[in-house]
Amino acid sequence: MWHAPGFILDLLPPGNQSQFDQTSELHLRKDFNPGMKGLFGGFADPVDWAALILIPVILVLGIRDVQAAPMEYPNWRRVDRFSLFIGRITMLLIITMTLVMLWEVFLRYAIESPTLWANELTLWLAGFVFLFSGLYAMQQRCHIRIFLLYDIVPRAVQRAFDIIWTSLVVIFAGFLIFGSYKQVFVVKFYKWEMFGTAFDPPIPATVQPTILILMALIAMQAVANLISDWNLEPTVHTAADEVDQEEIDAIKRALEDD
Repeated sequence: MWHAPGFILDLLPPGNQSQFDQTSELHLRKDFNPGMKGLFGGFADPVDWAALILIPVILVLGIRDVQAAPMEYPNWRRVDRFSLFIGRITMLLIITMTLVMLWEVFLRYAIESPTLWANELTLWLAGFVFLFSGLYAMQQRCHIRIFLLYDIVPRAVQRAFDIIWTSLVVIFAGFLIFGSYKQVFVVKFYKWEMFGTAFDPPIPATVQPTILILMALIAMQAVANLISDWNLEPTVHTAADEVDQEEIDAIKRALEDD
């Protein structure tokens, strides 16, 4: 991702010379391997291309092998494997973000030598965590829902409600993508807009396109949920659903020990 300007120059080079020079200067300034020549005379070096090739390989292997944990939504189907794998990536990003913050705290207060990158890297990772979590939450049916009216109507009316809210999600995603894809992909991504700080990560160039991509995936997951849950028996929600039985058992054990 950091070397994306090299791929832009190799695969979709700007026709404007000034934009080409600006992107190439940005790539050379941000290049982690300045001594390594680009593959086939281009800008992206062999390490960059190897990393790019590994992305779909890891994605396919992860989707193929992912399994739902016991505490996750039990009625998952093969179509949900992608969202489940994105959920696993989100969990790893949370761990990575926590390690970055701990490292910054150690450097700042123990060695008194804070970094220029830890805070912005944490913001960058947090943005992806927030977006990926939305897709995972949709697949797990763990987003906020109000069941007061939903639970008292017949199953046929519940299906009508499901169609309405799924349609609203799809319509919102469609209008969002239609109204902003040019601004996001042509201006933010293609010109590889940076954050403009000392660390200068490409937060606008990466997070904003991810918003549109994830909105499309969330809409698709909502449709998949509608189809998957169509013939399920209705679930009755009560106040007992909010009770954490494990926490109650732990309290009881603590009281017995006292």
